[in-house]
Amino acid sequence: MNKILQEAKLIQDEIVNNRRYLHQNAEIGQNLPITTKYIIEKLTEMGYDPKVITDSAIVALARGKKEGKTFLLRADIDALPIVEENDLEYKSTTKNMHACGHDTHAAMLLGAAKLLKQHEDEIEGTVKLMFQPAEEQLSGAKSMIEAGVLENPKVDAAAMIHIFSGMPVPAGTLLMPEGGYVSASGDMFHIEVQGKGGHGAMPQDSVDPLNVISHIHLALQEIISREIPPSNAAVITVGQMHGGNAANILPDTAFMEGTIRAFDKDDRALMKKRVVEISEGIATTFRAKATVDYRMECPSVYNDPALYEQVLKINKDLLGEENIKGFDVVYPGGKMTGSEDFGYVSEKVPGLMMVLSGGSPEEGFPYPQHHPKVNFCEDVFYIGSAVYANTAIEWLKNNK
Repeated sequence: MNKILQEAKLIQDEIVNNRRYLHQNAEIGQNLPITTKYIIEKLTEMGYDPKVITDSAIVALARGKKEGKTFLLRADIDALPIVEENDLEYKSTTKNMHACGHDTHAAMLLGAAKLLKQHEDEIEGTVKLMFQPAEEQLSGAKSMIEAGVLENPKVDAAAMIHIFSGMPVPAGTLLMPEGGYVSASGDMFHIEVQGKGGHGAMPQDSVDPLNVISHIHLALQEIISREIPPSNAAVITVGQMHGGNAANILPDTAFMEGTIRAFDKDDRALMKKRVVEISEGIATTFRAKATVDYRMECPSVYNDPALYEQVLKINKDLLGEENIKGFDVVYPGGKMTGSEDFGYVSEKVPGLMMVLSGGSPEEGFPYPQHHPKVNFCEDVFYIGSAVYANTAIEWLKNNK
């Protein structure tokens, strides 16, 4: 067994304990005071000098004695506004839940931080540790980039690990998506329709905004069926529509919100443009006015092909070829339609997203991410820590 893998296994209990504390104290968004305090305390105990660069975003550096490039390791640390339904001794004590595994990501990166300290003399350059809030809002990575996470020292390459549950592969399997786009872009739109309220018995004296948003909702789906090439994957989803508060009153305004997902950047640009044109055009047709506001815009994660090839070899040497699978065992075509704000990082520097299986249904882990009963196999957390640390050390060694 690789030395770092052996050392990671020795700190498995510590990794699990860190995960359980973070799980119990799940926090959401940008402001994570308990989570941030805990991570800073742990990093400081290891000998790091962690910095909060914006909100609850933490950065720490492991520097070798030799000069070299900088490799960034990223873990997201925020939870979801979900009430947990698991009966666990470490069940969340808040009304939030780490239902996407970010508690495990943070714990695995803390484990990697310990391994990197133990091997600091071997690091030929710098490893930058990025503990990121607000991934679930698809905004935390952007905020950290704006605060300078990719500078001082300048980052040359970056990697992340995401744990998945309910996967058709054994726990501990590492999935390596090939070079190219891995996740869909994510754009959230808000469409406000201004009509003219009035009595339900006299619709001729009003402009019904509910009628308008109904037509807009139906028309938006035609973008997918008639304007996006059939060979390209893209999604428009309307998640909420609101307006009115009585059966016999036509409201003055109504609104709807939804998301756009795409892999091709030209498809993404077209969809964003057409949502505006269709909304405004239909509203004008019915004597109303529509305003479209994009409240969140996140690019796709792009796995750099050269970085993928290097890290694939590094992980085969670490874990054995039999423990590495392609992403297509989970997602046909090797792409997921979900969004991941590591895309902001991968559009700036060569980046790589990896996935660790946190358990299959056959192993007792049937629930997927964002489910109130999702859980992950704790026995494999040390593998994530070893992959994080070893990837950075070996990449820096091979890219002097």
